Amino acid sequence: MLTKLRANAIYFVLMFGLGFTIYYFALNPNSPLKQSNPPSVSTAAFFNSQLVNEDGIRQDLKQYQGKIVVLNFWATWCPPCREEMPELSELHTQYQAKNVVVVGLAVDELALVKEFALATQVSYPLLAAEDEGMQLASELGNSQGVLPYTVIIDKDGVVQKNYFGRISKALLSEALEPLIQD
Repeated sequence: MLTKLRANAIYFVLMFGLGFTIYYFALNPNSPLKQSNPPSVSTAAFFNSQLVNEDGIRQDLKQYQGKIVVLNFWATWCPPCREEMPELSELHTQYQAKNVVVVGLAVDELALVKEFALATQVSYPLLAAEDEGMQLASELGNSQGVLPYTVIIDKDGVVQKNYFGRISKALLSEALEPLIQD
């Protein structure tokens, strides 16, 4: 009887510990897996790129130098990417007068991005880059190769924060405020 009670108590403690671990690392919006202080990475490849927007017009990404950039890597087939887009639109609208720009970089085919843009209202620029998009994400700290992936680049071109997985407007606003005040 005592052995069975002890076994049940140990089982309960293990299950509680497993549940806490899953919550802390996977479900918690502030999980260490979802945000990190990025390793020292260069933004040169990003600013030296030319990518097409949803209309197929080539865009020189140097136009974003000197701005605070919230760079969101996404794809049309990615549900969490699509879920965070209304909040990214709100963020772009709220902060654009403060030298902040949200840029959506689709790791997808141009035709799919164009179709998506026609069906979905987005207030920020969308760019299309198939394989080159994942290469840029990797160069900007996406060591896990996941989407969505978001990077905050300060006005000096330094990556300040990166986030793996779905993000929120509140989380990004919190990260942007100190950069805006500088």
